[in-house]
Amino acid sequence: MKAVSNQGLLKQILLWSVVWLLIVLSLTNGWDRFPKSLIRTTPLFLGIAIVLTVNLKFLLPKFFFQKKIGLYIVLSLLLLGLTGFVLTLDIFPWSDRLVRGGKRLSGLKVLSRVMPFIVTLLGSTLIETTRFANSKEKQAIQSDKEKLESELKFLKSQVNPHFLFNALNNIYSLAVVQAPETPESVMQLSEILRYMVYDSNEAKVPLKNEINYIENFVELQLLKDRQKMDVQISLDKSAPDLMIAPMLFIPFVENAFKHSQIENFQGGYIRINLKTDNKKVNFHVVNSIPAKKITKDKVGGVGLKNIEKQLDLLYPNEQHELTINKTTEQFEVILKIVV
Repeated sequence: MKAVSNQGLLKQILLWSVVWLLIVLSLTNGWDRFPKSLIRTTPLFLGIAIVLTVNLKFLLPKFFFQKKIGLYIVLSLLLLGLTGFVLTLDIFPWSDRLVRGGKRLSGLKVLSRVMPFIVTLLGSTLIETTRFANSKEKQAIQSDKEKLESELKFLKSQVNPHFLFNALNNIYSLAVVQAPETPESVMQLSEILRYMVYDSNEAKVPLKNEINYIENFVELQLLKDRQKMDVQISLDKSAPDLMIAPMLFIPFVENAFKHSQIENFQGGYIRINLKTDNKKVNFHVVNSIPAKKITKDKVGGVGLKNIEKQLDLLYPNEQHELTINKTTEQFEVILKIVV
């Protein structure tokens, strides 16, 4: 946390000076000789200013808020000691008031004079700690808000309008001819939307949920012309309860269907393969690339750079390995994850 601003420092100096002036005037009945009492409290004001400046500008931000509590305590005691010592030196105009009968004031008396500085130190630390806690809470709320907004944007980017439009059209065509697979297709689309809206908000989901999503997605894609499309899919279901981040593989599957243009390209193909090995998940997608590109909608889908950023956040360091191979005829994605 940054040191308190100069304005904040001045406010605290004024606050504590007024507090202690009122205390001194009340305890010594100094209201009747207010001007003289004000002058006599000069060392008190000076000590408060020194303690607050060093504590708020240096000790708190450099040590206390950096969790160096032991060092903060030692330096705070040193600050109080030096402040009390300096203010009782004979070089100051008020030194004569600290001498009684040619003798210095007793240790107890000196401690009583240092006590306002101790209370001021502790009080200012409490105030700044409260301010620090409030600041952290606000940052956490803002961070949660930004995270939610980011998740919503990510969710919207996942919902490909082109896919939904085609799926609904294909289901409608099935309904018109009263095809027996119509209810199943509606259920598959419903499960996809449920997964997008609800399950994708979880930090981790069972692998079986992600596999089910991929299967439903592919099935709906094949509604248009199952016989014509060359799509082979192999998903290992031997570890259904393995927990992974949601919506992890579908962007690659979606891109495969989008860029292979398999419904319009004779000889096009898509190969989807997922295998598990203990805590490792290996995902492999290969799709053909047509020589002549057909214009597609630019809305929806997730760019590879965004996917890489997601993987870096979800599975940092050596927890994932993403390999992308592209030729003029084929696009290949190999993703290895340690969960």
